[in-house]
Amino acid sequence: MGFKVAFIGAGSIGFTRKLLSDILTVPEFHDIEVAFTDINEENLRMVTQLCQRDIEANGLKIKIQATLDRREAFKDAKYVINCVRIGMLEAFATDVEIPLKYGVDQCVGDTLCIGGIMYGQRGVHAILEFCKDIREVAAKDCILLNYSNPNAMMTWAANKYGKVKTLGLCHGVQHGHTQIAQALGRDKKDVDIICAGLNHQTWYISVKVDGVEMKDKLYPLMCKAEFAKDENIRLDVMKHFGYYSTESNGHLSEYLMWYRKRPEDMEKWINFSCWIQGETAGYLRECKECRNWFETDFPNWMKEPPMEYIPEKRSEEHGSYIIEGLETGRCYRGHFNIMNEGTITNLPDECVVEVPCYVDGNGINVPKVGDLPLGCAAICSQSVWVQRLAVEAAVHADINLLYQAGMMDPLTGAVCTPGEIRQMVDEMLVAQEKWLPQYAEEIQRAKVRMQGELLPYRPVKGFTLKEKTIEEMAEEKEKYRAKAAAAAKELVKE
Repeated sequence: MGFKVAFIGAGSIGFTRKLLSDILTVPEFHDIEVAFTDINEENLRMVTQLCQRDIEANGLKIKIQATLDRREAFKDAKYVINCVRIGMLEAFATDVEIPLKYGVDQCVGDTLCIGGIMYGQRGVHAILEFCKDIREVAAKDCILLNYSNPNAMMTWAANKYGKVKTLGLCHGVQHGHTQIAQALGRDKKDVDIICAGLNHQTWYISVKVDGVEMKDKLYPLMCKAEFAKDENIRLDVMKHFGYYSTESNGHLSEYLMWYRKRPEDMEKWINFSCWIQGETAGYLRECKECRNWFETDFPNWMKEPPMEYIPEKRSEEHGSYIIEGLETGRCYRGHFNIMNEGTITNLPDECVVEVPCYVDGNGINVPKVGDLPLGCAAICSQSVWVQRLAVEAAVHADINLLYQAGMMDPLTGAVCTPGEIRQMVDEMLVAQEKWLPQYAEEIQRAKVRMQGELLPYRPVKGFTLKEKTIEEMAEEKEKYRAKAAAAAKELVKE
């Protein structure tokens, strides 16, 4: 089969390499065209070198087109895979460190809360530029597969304003599915689930085993499972709302207003077994460590055996299965982020929802979910309006909508006054100036305001572990090599 796949943010070395391996595992795809593009020439060189070696070791004749010019990469592409992080770790640090000065304690800060809102301002501007290039030079009806966060905001902007058919892809549903199967004592393939809601805030509204609905029996079984000690926030939400959420402790804690607003209460909700259990700025620390180790350890990657393009090593990431379904006609069922358009009937038609979808040669088909359980819909509805305000702010450079997004965000609004939120947004705009060209005029006005009389800071220290040195990581080099490979999608993006 002859078609072209382009990766933007291809310097996300571990992630790009795995996604390409997944695609080339499909026998019919052994003669496709592949293009990589990134703004970092060295990372682009490294990922191309690694992936070309894998291709040749598997006996394929594909020659990767590697270019710093994204329009060249997009030319005639039928699928574009987006995995960029605009501003990389420099901007990411401001998403979490500036809010700490105002008392807003985030674990990740890339989907909701004030960090996710500001990350969305950078990402939405960029993805609309990508969409313009896709419309102009890619194949007709090119599909954009978006892996970048904040996934819902990016996917929303690309569909509504970018005018490119875009699917938002994530693996949170698959992880929770595994946990549910473990709690039920069954193989994952024997547990049929329906998940619906928003990205990172999706709910397992049906769990069936042998055709029998188990969702009402699930809570006590989940509480007894081995993983329960690390999912106390998810289980607390399940206790009060009746349904298990896709998102892990640290992420979920910052999307709601209850768990991170009082530093004295946080300790009972988090632990330090892993950053995702709620550590303050835990993901930033993890990314810094993995970047440092990756830069030290990369030469050893070329000494390891190439990847094998075999079914047993294909990941659960949706992208390759979507392309396979569309191109070969084989049916695939997964949970994707799409424009709602009546799929979930008690959320707005114009929003991005994560719901079950079927893919085959006829296209992408979306069954109607109907109403979410009312409490779950209430949580999602609040987040939808934050997302909508943030998307419209980013597209139109509307600082008032940006302020309002911060005020309506559950955790930010629980911690800060309107005046503090406005000042915090001003400070973050100024800090992120080089990644926010649409706000150029507003940033100049924000600089003037930041020179005037300011509200006092109310900083919180949070619960943060010490960043490990290269020497400390070298003592557990295999552990950190695996983490660096898994996390590379966040380390070296556009």
